[in-house]
Amino acid sequence: MKSSVRGRVVLPGEEDYDAERTGWNLSVEHRPAMIVVAASPEDVVAAVRYAASADLPVAVQATGHGPSVPADVAVLINTRRMDGLEIDPDAATARLGAGVKGGTVLREAAPHGLAFLVGSTPDVVGYLTSGGLPMLGRRYGFAADHLRAIELVTADGRLRRATAEDHPDLFWAVRGGKGNFGVVTSVETDLVSVTRIYGGGLFFPGAATGEVLGGWLEWTSSQSEEVASSSLALRRFPDMPGVPDPVRGQFMVHVRVAYTGPVAEGERLIRPLRGMRPIMDSVSEIPYTSIGDVHSDPSGPAPVRDRGVLLRGLDGGAVERIVALAGPNAELPPGQVEIRHLGGALSRVPEVSSAISHRDAPFGMNLGMFAPPGWGNRWTRRRGP
Repeated sequence: MKSSVRGRVVLPGEEDYDAERTGWNLSVEHRPAMIVVAASPEDVVAAVRYAASADLPVAVQATGHGPSVPADVAVLINTRRMDGLEIDPDAATARLGAGVKGGTVLREAAPHGLAFLVGSTPDVVGYLTSGGLPMLGRRYGFAADHLRAIELVTADGRLRRATAEDHPDLFWAVRGGKGNFGVVTSVETDLVSVTRIYGGGLFFPGAATGEVLGGWLEWTSSQSEEVASSSLALRRFPDMPGVPDPVRGQFMVHVRVAYTGPVAEGERLIRPLRGMRPIMDSVSEIPYTSIGDVHSDPSGPAPVRDRGVLLRGLDGGAVERIVALAGPNAELPPGQVEIRHLGGALSRVPEVSSAISHRDAPFGMNLGMFAPPGWGNRWTRRRGP
């Protein structure tokens, strides 16, 4: 197998085995039978064909949060080195290798006045195949809706280029169907014309959880699509080095916004949120390349377990229930419960449809908790009636 790839093959006990098997999410510990550090699509083809001949399962690890199931006794294909990036400013498109991070695309596209629709984390390929809920989703829709082509290796060991014209069923499935349709090696996507936004976060003390949650929900009901992103997180920060002193070990309510219209109008729109007396306020005009500062998600590896659901709506009773189960007095480990305002362009089905479903959901909720290996999912299971 080692002679069949341009990259590297790493076996248990060899140098770099631990580094190559470890992804962003440290709650999962992979112990694969073999790691193929792919340098090209042909390496991925060789890995898939070898796994089939050896009757071994295949797992994939790129740059993002990664899989939640240990890739034990498997062929783990690591695509992080496949980081080629080509931007066509005239066509406003980009071709991204499977290992390209969102921040790299942001920096390279910015001089052309263009932007890649990133999420709040550095994942790119995995983010797109799951649909891709971008920070500017209410304005531009799901990131997967902007894909033009996906190159991937299917289970038969063949490299295919899926588009709306070629392999349309596969193209439909990979955009929102998540895993098991193939190993993605590159994607081609549209870029959008965005250079600056008005955005950031407002932090409120835990004692104001009910007031802020209710006020934010009322505020979202009247916002246009130019409020391209809005979310609220109930965040219990860990008491550990690296966490800023003002929030270290504290329970906070974090309201995040990203607005694509004029700054003066943005300031007017968030006045009701500021009226709830935040103790920290970072909302300002920023370059789009700094959009990751809006959520301020952890950039380094972390042990995390999470679950997400879509919500038909939220009323006063739901607010009380959320405060009781996830508020400052709830017995939860460090982590966060996040609610994102959806709708807008996210609710519209594009001309080339995809596997993304339930576009009519007005809100999405995610529960994420710090969870070392073996910790399990007991806090992310459904609790209560």
